[in-house]
Amino acid sequence: MAPMPPTPQPAGNDKTTLWGVLGIIFSICCLPLGVVFAVLSLLEAKKAGKQPTLAYVGFALAAVFLVLNVIGVVSGALSGLSNK
Repeated sequence: MAPMPPTPQPAGNDKTTLWGVLGIIFSICCLPLGVVFAVLSLLEAKKAGKQPTLAYVGFALAAVFLVLNVIGVVSGALSGLSNK
């Protein structure tokens, strides 16, 4: 017997898009929050049986900005931003 697919939630109760958009926005300005919201979007998408595309975009942006920050710190490009 094949496993039953997850029961879709009512449309008003699905927050996949909300968490996904917040994950994308916060991945640009605050990496840890972006990852948290992307994880929430991924979990909500799996629960609702939807595609987790926005969660993947949030994860990708967080990874890109993390790499850019590391490169900036290592190269010294961000050293002029601190008040010494």
